[in-house]
Amino acid sequence: MTQLYDLKNNEEFGMFVLIKSADIRMARNGNPFIAFSFQDRSGSIDGMYWSATEQEIAKYQPGKVAFLRGERDSYQGSPQIKIKALRLADEGEPNDPSLFIERIEVNQDDLEAELKDALFELREPNIARIVRKILHQFETEFYLHPAAKRHHHAMAGGLSFHTITMVQIGRQLLKIYPQLNSSLLIGGIILHDIGKTIELSGAISTEYTLKGKLMGHIVIMDELIDRAAVELGIDPEIEAVLALKHVVLAHHGKLEFGSPVVPQLLEAEVIHHIDNMDATINMMTTALAKVEPGHFSEAIYPLDRRQVYKPKFK
Repeated sequence: MTQLYDLKNNEEFGMFVLIKSADIRMARNGNPFIAFSFQDRSGSIDGMYWSATEQEIAKYQPGKVAFLRGERDSYQGSPQIKIKALRLADEGEPNDPSLFIERIEVNQDDLEAELKDALFELREPNIARIVRKILHQFETEFYLHPAAKRHHHAMAGGLSFHTITMVQIGRQLLKIYPQLNSSLLIGGIILHDIGKTIELSGAISTEYTLKGKLMGHIVIMDELIDRAAVELGIDPEIEAVLALKHVVLAHHGKLEFGSPVVPQLLEAEVIHHIDNMDATINMMTTALAKVEPGHFSEAIYPLDRRQVYKPKFK
């Protein structure tokens, strides 16, 4: 079955897709249009639906499966769909959104085993108890949620895959830099993005929740650590808990990137760089998987719209 990323430029097609997002915007002429992101298991591609009526805006909602007829195009180095016709899937047609979502290709059992082994690095007892409690609280969501709405690890299971890849990097760094505190480093990595299980709605038509929009996953995680400490009878003001909260609060590195504080612990600085490195590698890898050797990828928006090259030699 042909998928979105099987299409070549200027190729016309008709296929069922998931409406991943449908943002309402205003054109220069004052008419509303819908900025769609269409998705199947090969990835997602944007498309603009011009001069949308109120009925169409109400009908074409994220999470719906639609039959899309169009033409593959590109805009500023990124793939785009010229929409020629669109309708919702009927009964008897493929209309289950779960058929169209991207998923990680790593077995959940392997991720769970890696995480279970990493928990032995948590030698500070208060940090260990807090991390284990929060993991247990969000165990199901942790393995199902994406790590982002778009850009990096934005697929079902992306949150756990991103986190455990970071854990693997962190454990190697503990061997190279023995001065690192293993409880803070590994505990902070495990918890750093779990707030996204509340910030984001889930893998199907990922949207920000009300709490996600108003607070963000970093502040949500700070709140969860405090609550877990109190429920466990741990004083949230002791140094170990404050340090754990700090590495989570500082993991975006700079105030302008969304962290309420900048890293002031060695482990906080290291977590920031591991997070940024893994996200960057994932974005580049995802883009390169869609091009043939000897060609450049589509523009990667978070990386200053850079295009990356796939060498022909091995």
